[in-house]
Amino acid sequence: MIVLTGTIRIPADKLDAARPAMKAVVEETRKEPGCLFYSFGEDVLDPGLILIAEAWADEAALGAHFASPHFTAWREANPGLGVTDRQLTVYEAVSSKPL
Repeated sequence: MIVLTGTIRIPADKLDAARPAMKAVVEETRKEPGCLFYSFGEDVLDPGLILIAEAWADEAALGAHFASPHFTAWREANPGLGVTDRQLTVYEAVSSKPL
């Protein structure tokens, strides 16, 4: 399993414009084969800090996601939405269990 976590920053005054694009990429990504979890969330104390959490069955599924039309559209929209400070980390998980 591949787990990806991180953040991006969107100027607070552009959040309303960015929400439809974020919603679209999340909805379409969740339909992808191998997508176990995919979520964007806004930090409750820092408006515009978007938290990203993803889990994928394997590297191939994550690679297919990066090549998908909806992810490409999201990345192309980023400059116009003011997306900056992209900091993502990928982890390879060998097991998982409920906490």
